[in-house]
Order: sequence, then C-alpha cells, then structure tokens
Amino acid sequence: MSLRLDVVLLSGRGASLEVDASSTIDALKQRAQRELGVAPGTLVTSAGVEVKGQATLAAAGLQHGDLLSLHTKRVQVASSRTGGFSAILGDGSVACWVSRSCEDCSAVQEQLHSVQQIQASDCAFAAICSDGRVVTWGNPAYGGDSSAVQEQLQNVTHVQASARAFAALRGDGRVVTWGPWRWGGDSSAVKEQLQDVQQIQSSRGAFAAILTDGSVVTWGSSAGGGDSSNVRMQLQDVRWIRASYAAFAAGLGDGSVVTWGIWGLGGDSSRVQEGLQDVQEVQASHSAFAAILGNGSVVTWGDIYAGGDCSDVQEQLQDVRRIQASFRAFAAILGDGSVVTWGRALQGGDSSAVQEQLHSVQQVQASDSAFAAIRSDGRVVTWGDSSFGGDSSVAQEQLRDVVHVQASERAFAALLGDGRVVTWGHPDSGGDSRAVQEQLRDVQQLQAMSSAFLAVCATGGILTWGKLSIE
Repeated sequence: MSLRLDVVLLSGRGASLEVDASSTIDALKQRAQRELGVAPGTLVTSAGVEVKGQATLAAAGLQHGDLLSLHTKRVQVASSRTGGFSAILGDGSVACWVSRSCEDCSAVQEQLHSVQQIQASDCAFAAICSDGRVVTWGNPAYGGDSSAVQEQLQNVTHVQASARAFAALRGDGRVVTWGPWRWGGDSSAVKEQLQDVQQIQSSRGAFAAILTDGSVVTWGSSAGGGDSSNVRMQLQDVRWIRASYAAFAAGLGDGSVVTWGIWGLGGDSSRVQEGLQDVQEVQASHSAFAAILGNGSVVTWGDIYAGGDCSDVQEQLQDVRRIQASFRAFAAILGDGSVVTWGRALQGGDSSAVQEQLHSVQQVQASDSAFAAIRSDGRVVTWGDSSFGGDSSVAQEQLRDVVHVQASERAFAALLGDGRVVTWGHPDSGGDSRAVQEQLRDVQQLQAMSSAFLAVCATGGILTWGKLSIE
C-alpha cells in the first residue's frame, strides 16, 4: 500500500513523498534528506514523538497524509538585549522574533542559509554562514547595516559585539568592524596593528583583540576601555580578557592580571595588584571584578558598592569554585555547595534570609538584581530584589526537579526535568508565562533577553513570552 507523507523542515520548506507502507523509517528519513538536501537528522511526528530505526511505516502507525518534521540539528538561539531573538533552525536557515525597535530578518532571508553562528548587539544581529559570509539585520544604529564593509566580510570565523557595533575576525587574522564609531564600529585608527588576531572581547562601547604574540590592541570609546595606552607595555603574553560595563581585565601567562578602562568601574586594580597572582578565572558585575585564585580565595576591585569590596566576607571566601554576578553584587559557590554573597544588599549582595537553605548548590543564575540557586535535590532558592525575581514563593511548590534556570532583566524561568517551565518575577520581563503555559511541554532549551524568554520544544515548536515590544 502506498502512502503520501509530508516531511517539513523547521523553516517551513518541505517535500511530499509517496512511499510504500512496508518501507522502514530509516529509508523514509534518508529519502527526505536527499529530497530536501539537508544533513542527517531526526523525524518527529506531529504529536512530538521521534520515529526511527528499521520499523516499517505501518508498524510505526504512520498513515496517508501524515505530517512529519525533520530536525537536522539542535536549534541555536541568539538573544539581543532589547532587540529580541534569532534562531538557527535545523536546516541552517534563520527565524526571528524581534521587538518594535529592531528590524527582522525578512529583508535578508534569502541570504540566510547554511548559517553556523549568530552574534547580537543590543538591537541587531550578525550571522556567519558556512562559506564565511556575514549577513546582518536589525536596527542600523546598533550595527544592523554592514553594507559599507560587506566586501571585506569574507572567510569570517568569529563575530563579537559591543552594545551597538560588531567586530568580525577573518581567517587571515584581520578584523572588520561596523556600527557607530563611538561604540567600536570604526577600527581604522588601529587597522595596521590588527593583524594575526586570535581573540576579540568587548565591553559596552569598546573592543580588545589578543594577537598571536600575546599583545593587545584596543579601539572604541576611551570611556569604555578603548584606550589601553597606559598599560600597553604590561599587556604581554595575554591569554584571556574579561570585561565589565566600561573596563577590561586581561589575564597573563604568569597568572597576573592587567586592567584598564574607567577606574571606578574596574579599570584600576592597583589597590589589590599584589594579590592578583595565580588568577584562574574572573567574573564581572556592571562595575566591579572578582577573581578566583588558585588557592580558592577571591580578590575583588572596582566599585565598592557593586561588589568591588568583599572584605566583609573575605574569611568565608575559601575553596571557591564558581562566581556569578548580578548588576551590582556577586554570589560564590564553595566546594561544599554553600554560597557566599557580597555587594549591594538589595541587588542580591545579602543572602542572610535564605542562608540555611543555600546548601548543595550546583549552579546560580542572576537577573539584574536577584539570584536563583539550583540545589542538587532540584529545588531552587532565591534572594535579592523581589521585583526582579528575588521572591519565588508564588512558584515554590512547582519548583521541583529543576535542571536549569534562565534569567531576563527582572524575571526567571526554570526548566524542569519533565520538560515543563516555571516562571516568576516581573510580568513585563517574562515572569508570567500563563499565556503559553499549556504549550510549554517537552521544552529542551530556554533563552532570555532583557524583557522576554524563548523556549525550544522537542517538537520543534518555538514559543516566546514577556514583553518583546520595547516602547
């Protein structure tokens, strides 16, 4: 008996196939992949059930006229702080969910094929295709228009973004930039120095590139760390760079750290320079840095009201494994699973109200002014400003078997082990998901922007909630 089955990709492109009911699922999948010209993937029924193997179509319960989805790879989602979301679908095409302030990708849709990665500024996106091309969209004032440098955007391997500009690293080690100059979109002043670049990092308004020889080249707003001339001679054998809002911290091969940028936002580490030895990792809040040393202790600098001073909890900061930052506070997970916090109390720097619950902690996530900790038993503990998700009491009974938490500016979303999602915090930031709750089933991943969330379901469905329309 012959069956007609419709197989579609997540982009909507599909093929109608006439097959024998005695054919196997694997044979159907291989034929669909050939017809659609895509890489191997998985077949999913309209009910969200994956079908595979040597079972016949009849045995799998497939009937004439059934619709199946072909997922060729995991959906990759990029979020822009205020612009929305863009997702690389299983077939390498792109779908967008953007705010009113950000143009969608419809004007460049035909160019968006075989996309490998997407990077986002605050309100624009840049996609790298498999052939090294770059395609951009979004608000032109945020880097959404790359037409002035399009011919140079060839053989691109990586793209980095500041708040309103982009920097693309090419395979030949050169860098191409675009967007407003005051946000790092013009690198012409250092063009000759930008050769043999290995990595690029960004603050809100500037970029820093690590060259093959371990030196660093910076450009963009001098108020954002774009001028490193005062420390240029110290920037040798640089291995990594981290950034706060307007400052940079570079880790050297000998374990020391060099900083520059706005001194009050972490650009001046002279007060603790002697202690910055054997640095293993650095985390940044808006205007301060926290470094984990090889012995598990912590050194902080920057705005003392944003976590730059941890003296009150210094003795507790031993055997530190990981650090998370909100806008003006830090939370450190210790080796025994307990948590130590410091910084502005109302923004998560004071966890005393829930301290007894902070044990066996596996990970911590932060909104702008609150924290959420996942324990090994799958429960969640929150603290900080209640209007930013610091109070999860309304959802606490549902917060069981939590495997991951994502945060927007003022809300949280927790993914449970059974694929359901629980939200709390400010409704305008995605803290209220009731409008899509019935559809939030078999969720595989969550992503967030400042005021909304996006969920990718096992069926290939993609849902958003919160406030995508930025007024």
